[in-house]
Amino acid sequence: MKYVSTRGQAPSLDFEGVTLAGLASDGGLYVPERWPTFTKAEIAAMAGLPYAELAAKIMQPFVGDCIAPERLLELTREAYGRFSHAAVTPLVQLDERQWLLELFHGPTLAFKDVALQLLGLLFEEFLSKRDDHLTIVGATSGDTGSAAIDAVAGRAKVDIFMLHPHGRVSDVQRRQMTTVLAPNVHNIAIDGSFDDAQAMVKRMFNDGAMTSRFGIAAVNSINWARLMAQVVYYFAAALQLGAPERRVAFSVPTGNFGDVFAGYVAAQMGLPIERLIVATNINDILHRALSTGDYSAGTVTPTAAPSMDIQVSSNFERLLYDAGGRDGAAILAQMKQFESAKAMQLTNAQREASAALFTSARADAAEMAKAMRWAYESCAEVLDPHTAIGLHAARVAEGLAADVPVVTLATAHPAKFGDAVERATGVRPGLPSRVGDLFEREEAYTRLPGDYDTIAAWIAERATPRVR
Repeated sequence: MKYVSTRGQAPSLDFEGVTLAGLASDGGLYVPERWPTFTKAEIAAMAGLPYAELAAKIMQPFVGDCIAPERLLELTREAYGRFSHAAVTPLVQLDERQWLLELFHGPTLAFKDVALQLLGLLFEEFLSKRDDHLTIVGATSGDTGSAAIDAVAGRAKVDIFMLHPHGRVSDVQRRQMTTVLAPNVHNIAIDGSFDDAQAMVKRMFNDGAMTSRFGIAAVNSINWARLMAQVVYYFAAALQLGAPERRVAFSVPTGNFGDVFAGYVAAQMGLPIERLIVATNINDILHRALSTGDYSAGTVTPTAAPSMDIQVSSNFERLLYDAGGRDGAAILAQMKQFESAKAMQLTNAQREASAALFTSARADAAEMAKAMRWAYESCAEVLDPHTAIGLHAARVAEGLAADVPVVTLATAHPAKFGDAVERATGVRPGLPSRVGDLFEREEAYTRLPGDYDTIAAWIAERATPRVR
């Protein structure tokens, strides 16, 4: 399997290459040169497989010859052996139609663990064959940082520098990052928003002064390997609900578009997905883009769902590329326009192709709280704010046949957002025992101004140069 950049200017790479590279050298994102597919019979034969075996089977076409099938299975078993639930991503029924897919049973209580526990192992697998060093630079709106840090803390040949917006992540999210005191872990709190942090990370991948000295890699969902791992739980949920004989819809709390794009990939591979519902909060650039074609960034408004407080969704470029006929030159021009003007219009082809699978919905604070109360009072389920926004979108979705189940992705444990949950439901969720002493641990992070040159210089002083 070869991978190409959405902007058409970077060399094609194999799976090992895109895993270690992250962002393409032309500023684009890597995608497979073609979508691998499974037949209906092949999908049916996957029913009942343990999660690690299902993961290896779904991922193997993307991995190609870079990892042997038996070794890939060893890696998936190791990655998902750390989850606290035997099903890894269990389904929970709410009513006759609504379901939750719990993605928070990993070590840091968020869906990012599903991908990042594997990505850490992939980094180690590939680096073990090379006399080289990796410098991971990432931006987080809360959950990516802790999951990535947990996955690579203490690993040889890897340093991680994680940027988060100061004061804009929950206390639990912050502490899950800043209490990991491994020598290869560096936390940076920037004065600014997640979008500011993400822009700095993308700029660093195109900064020759940095890339010539350091082997810079990504753990954000711009990294294809991370997104690939998220495809698996769409198959897992749909198979349990009757696929491939039965179609399933998914409602996905959405910020950077990676999680819901993984659903799009699953559909391209043959999984019978009826609809992907993109659920946003009041920072609704994706809702506006999908419903009206207007992809224009506004001011980020902090909310109780910080992982959705985003106005630039990096992975949306992957959809625009695929939906627009895979024209790299056209995407390059379109994204350059957006980067300069912070606004662009989707083409008719992009809108029509997206509308075949995607719809969207927006939830304000009141609607989010209402969904949390309904889940608690009617179903005895306590939801975090992001999942509640997904559930709101699932419950207001129109045009779905009555026999199509709707699965909301439950992206974080409610205890990560205890204040918001308590305000909405009167119940304060407790942290699971495995992280129960979180607030007693020592923190370590550095606060820096939201200035690229300052951040780059700070990282350069502490990162390990690549081996020549």
